[in-house]
Amino acid sequence: MSGRVGDLSLKQNEMLTEFRGRIQDILPHLPAQHDHYLLRWLRARSFNVQKAEAMIRKHLEFRRKLNVDNIISDWEPPEVIVKYVSGGMCGYDREGSPIWYDVIGPLDPKGLLLSATKQDFMKTKIRNMEMLTRECQRQSEKLGKNVEAITLIYDCEGLGLKHIWKPAIEAYGEILTMFEENYPEGLKRLLLIKAPKMFPMAYNLIKHFLCEETRRKIIVLGGNWQETLRSYIDPEQLPVLYGGTLSDPDGDPRCRTMINYGGTVPRSYYIRDSVKIQYDSSVTISRGSVFQLEYDVTAPSSLLRWQFTSDGADIGFGVYRRTKEGGGQKVAEMLQVLPSERYNAHLVPEDNGLTCPEPGVYVLCFDNSYSYLQSKKVSYNVEVLPPADGEMPSLHSRGARRLQ
Repeated sequence: MSGRVGDLSLKQNEMLTEFRGRIQDILPHLPAQHDHYLLRWLRARSFNVQKAEAMIRKHLEFRRKLNVDNIISDWEPPEVIVKYVSGGMCGYDREGSPIWYDVIGPLDPKGLLLSATKQDFMKTKIRNMEMLTRECQRQSEKLGKNVEAITLIYDCEGLGLKHIWKPAIEAYGEILTMFEENYPEGLKRLLLIKAPKMFPMAYNLIKHFLCEETRRKIIVLGGNWQETLRSYIDPEQLPVLYGGTLSDPDGDPRCRTMINYGGTVPRSYYIRDSVKIQYDSSVTISRGSVFQLEYDVTAPSSLLRWQFTSDGADIGFGVYRRTKEGGGQKVAEMLQVLPSERYNAHLVPEDNGLTCPEPGVYVLCFDNSYSYLQSKKVSYNVEVLPPADGEMPSLHSRGARRLQ
């Protein structure tokens, strides 16, 4: 049995009922509550109810921390991403699923990562996925059937060495992992066209980020790729450039109003070249170690703000709040306020902050524990700003600690 609505075994149906019962407390907060949606999480975990429950609860936390429900209305990608990240949604396949194009050749990975943060790219991909999810919902209502997955076309013409630059591969790997963990069964098929000789090398660098089920959905098309695309997509829904009859109103065969073709990022967008920051402090964090900064925040809604850059390689960074008085509490025992991530602060200086929901001792953690070979020099500024309508709270750094 396929594990889809209308094609469930007796056992699978029992597991669906059990799964729904176990997540009753979070159902109202999920993007959808119908069986089609819940079965996606079960299929992603081979109908292991406990694993599917853990996965969907983690996803709900992901949505909360990144404000995913409002990401389309409340957040816009930086201009450099809008202009120079290629791709876009254009048309529908023969079953009514939206089609997304990723056009690899024009991408300038180094220029993009020197002009925007890795987190901006992650949020852009999340925003795209939320837009595609909404489009699937509209198609479901329009066609009177469930549409839950997209067709993805990878145009690999021009794939070269610039695309397998290590920071770009690492960033792409994190995006793929995010997609796998938070949008299960969101991909119907991936049609890969115009693959050059170096494609196997590039694929080997990213395939370990993909689950086996996703790998099985990748179809590499040969010289007759236009004919094969037309077998999946009606010519009226396929741009002229890709073998169909669809064009922009002005006759553009590339459908540029729907698909962005990117290009080389002008150096004027490079942040490290244009932003000069004077840092108050710097520290060298030994390989395999962690450096912590502690701040007392005495008023709720204070703003904790930081700026930092690293030399030579990325650095992990996260924010925690102590839950016990006195020292000696390990990070794993603290309340996680901002999940630790690896930041490409050697390419783009990080400048961010958060509103502290309640008073306490907040711990900024620079993490180099994953690096077995390289020490990292980190330069940073940290400040705590009082609530806008309150008096200045008593603020001071409690110092720094380096952990092995």
